[in-house]
Amino acid sequence: MTANGSIATPVLATAVSVVAVTLVLTSVFSSNHRVFAQDVSKVGTNAADFLQVDVGARAMAMGGAFVAMADDASALYWNPAGLAGMRGSEFIATHTEWLGDLKFDYLGIALNFGGGVAGISVTYLSVPDMVVRTLDRQQGTGETFSAADMALGLSYGRAVTDRFSIGVTGKYIQQRVWHSQATAFALDIGTTFRTDFIGGLTIGATIYNFGTDMKLNGRDLRTFVDPDPTALGNNSRIPVNYELDSFSLPLNFQFGITSTLVNTRMNRLTFNLDALHPNANKESLNVGGEYGFQERVFLRAGFRGLFLDEGEGGLSAGLAVHQQLFQGGIAKLEYAYRDGGRLGALHVIGFGLTF
Repeated sequence: MTANGSIATPVLATAVSVVAVTLVLTSVFSSNHRVFAQDVSKVGTNAADFLQVDVGARAMAMGGAFVAMADDASALYWNPAGLAGMRGSEFIATHTEWLGDLKFDYLGIALNFGGGVAGISVTYLSVPDMVVRTLDRQQGTGETFSAADMALGLSYGRAVTDRFSIGVTGKYIQQRVWHSQATAFALDIGTTFRTDFIGGLTIGATIYNFGTDMKLNGRDLRTFVDPDPTALGNNSRIPVNYELDSFSLPLNFQFGITSTLVNTRMNRLTFNLDALHPNANKESLNVGGEYGFQERVFLRAGFRGLFLDEGEGGLSAGLAVHQQLFQGGIAKLEYAYRDGGRLGALHVIGFGLTF
């Protein structure tokens, strides 16, 4: 038997086992939803929740079911192991009109060095300037303040074998409100495994935001107190700082599969399914798909947050057009829509350039 034949049986067995586990997870998630429907989740108890905002119009259009499919520059966010599947280098830029007049922007570039792919990314969430108000001057003091969140990531992914890839992203995270800020460091670690089962079924898994806690510090936390109001002649303006609690990052484990159900010269149809296990919410599933016509026009749809009884919206859709450029480059223009329920719709515009 050849070397390739000798590994066919264990590879097939592994793939079948993973598919079976995925089906069991679907059943377990459904059961947990029914049995623990009265449990209270820990939503809103983490710092840096902007790290959970989906990156890329392609992934958002497919309901965030992308951890196994990530094979472009958005893998810098979704699964750094997916960088190993890139044939060249790519630049990506996305802009999202987020909830409550917030603006979410993401820039990333991934460079293929042959032996691996390295990349850098910047995530930025900003809010419009707001008026400073006090109890004495409730119409405003004449000052304004701003708030912003930022994450800077360095990523590297490479193929260990022709089927298995691994990747890691190191992140510096900062949250700022006026003159105060909190910082943290975190890691994302991801893997992918490609099989020959059901249209080249690929299995992916990523753990996100494994890192330090965040604690707000700055001169906005300074105040003045009188340590002994009953004493005469003492200093009534002793400077002190408020001591704030530390908050953990939004740790999340995401496991997914992707399979190409149709793959011809004219048409390609891909199905994705992801299971999520966050530290501050209940488990859920994301599902999505992509149809490509001649690898130039793409239609996408998905649903985010299956089995979350307190989620807002969930349906998503999008389209993209890819244009071949000189010297093998491709320009990508992408759009995604996501239903935000009572919070309103979200719109994402993305641009990509491979070279």
